[in-house]
Amino acid sequence: MTTSSATQEDTRTEEVSRLSDPWVTIVWNDPVNLMSYVAYVFESYFGYPQAKAAKLMLQVHHEGRAVVSTGPRERMEVDVQAMHGFGLWATLQQSGAPGGSAGAGEDA
Repeated sequence: MTTSSATQEDTRTEEVSRLSDPWVTIVWNDPVNLMSYVAYVFESYFGYPQAKAAKLMLQVHHEGRAVVSTGPRERMEVDVQAMHGFGLWATLQQSGAPGGSAGAGEDA
């Protein structure tokens, strides 16, 4: 019975961990928007300082994508829709998923 309890506890811990993983908004490179416009969007929408907005914009340009925000899924859905409203390509995913690091929040 202790093995069963330990297994149930491990399962619950994994579920809580998976549910508590923050989500990320990823902006992808596209052939349409100017780099200066992408940086402007990051400054105006997220309120990032010019240097951080430029760093994220260059990451999008050179690496093809950048994590621009982290948080609960609902908030990331709002951010993705906002990026679409600005004409940028954006998606969301859990930060623990492959390619989903929390880069935007690391040096905020």
